[in-house]
Amino acid sequence: MAEATPRTRRRKPLLESGLRERSIYLLPNLFTTAALFAGFYAIVQAMSGKFEHSAVAIFIAMVMDGLDGRVARMTNTQSAFGAEYDSLSDMVSFGVAPALVMYVWALKPLGKLGWIAAFIYCACAALRLARFNTKLDESDKRYFQGLPSPAAAALLAGLVWVSFDNDVSGGSIFFAWLQMKWLAWTITLLAGLSMVSDLRYYSGKDINLRSSVPFVVILLIVLAFVLISYSPPEVLFAVSLLYGVSGYALWAQSKLKKNTA
Repeated sequence: MAEATPRTRRRKPLLESGLRERSIYLLPNLFTTAALFAGFYAIVQAMSGKFEHSAVAIFIAMVMDGLDGRVARMTNTQSAFGAEYDSLSDMVSFGVAPALVMYVWALKPLGKLGWIAAFIYCACAALRLARFNTKLDESDKRYFQGLPSPAAAALLAGLVWVSFDNDVSGGSIFFAWLQMKWLAWTITLLAGLSMVSDLRYYSGKDINLRSSVPFVVILLIVLAFVLISYSPPEVLFAVSLLYGVSGYALWAQSKLKKNTA
């Protein structure tokens, strides 16, 4: 057998590195694909009038989206492809899907006002994701600038789910439905504009899942699961609403500190 020359020895590592650059990590992108599928499924179910399924699918997309980044960091499988793929998946699951679900469910009878509100939300989600990608290295990791798109989507999906769970639908309670249309319109606009605002929202990225925690933390997690399983629509919508308001609370707190200083 011929002995490898220095040139062939140098070429082999180069070829291996090139293959690694062109390859795609499977595990984190599986979660991203699952999130994308859930967002697409939400749109399909909304077109069929199954709005409860649409809302649940958006929440499932949130879980998958939260897992893909964590898995990539824990397994050291982060890549430029994964970041771009995740951003495109977020646009479908948390930008297009919630806007279309909300439009078909409540905004369509409002005519131009309805589709304009849905488009504003969708455009703000795109702008939010673009700003997040371009300022990734500049921003404070502890906080998001503007309401994260998954949280905005959870706010819209939570409203749909709570309304469906309480039988506030197309022809059931006319007066309640009439009010719900305008409530949906208002929340859609506020969620969209909050995404492109300069409000700060806690990111939770400083939480180390590998570190030890007191026993009470595990107990609180168990209680959270119990509450969610007892009444998922109300609890998830309440959590989404509180998180959406938290950015305005932090802004008001900072203003008060400046005035008292």
